[in-house]
Amino acid sequence: MTETATATKTALAPVPMKAVEPKDLFERLDRIYDAIAHRAFDIFEGNGRNFGHDLENWIQAESELLHPVKVNMTETERTFTVQAEVPGFTAKDLEIQVEPRRLTISGKKETSSQQEKGKAVFQEYHSNEVMRVLDLPVEVTTENVTATLKNGVLELQLPKSSKAKSFRVEVKSA
Repeated sequence: MTETATATKTALAPVPMKAVEPKDLFERLDRIYDAIAHRAFDIFEGNGRNFGHDLENWIQAESELLHPVKVNMTETERTFTVQAEVPGFTAKDLEIQVEPRRLTISGKKETSSQQEKGKAVFQEYHSNEVMRVLDLPVEVTTENVTATLKNGVLELQLPKSSKAKSFRVEVKSA
């Protein structure tokens, strides 16, 4: 990577990010849905098959399997700016799909499971996947979308357009 100097510190040059094909996205959605459904059923069974808590079980399973993606969208006359929090994810872990009226952010990070010797005293579930789909209020020019990842925040610049088509976007680390 090349380095460029800024006023306060040195920053690495952008790193390209892979995009996802719509077919792959639907397959990933199906896989995530199935995983959540299986985990929700496991929670149901673990609670003694107590009926009436389907939504609670589903939400708990979803929170265990998917990392929440908090999003902030701002608008100017010509662009939308989307900032999504994806801490711990690298540009290589994330996939972006932009359609004229929809933005999909998904990703999966690989985690190494290192078992320490001894019994677990305390353990929290943590997810290593993200998935967020945003419907855009107006069409965007998909060919001109830019994405940058810096300090766990993914920032996308989506120029507005009256006519656009689906396009892959590369995210660059800042």
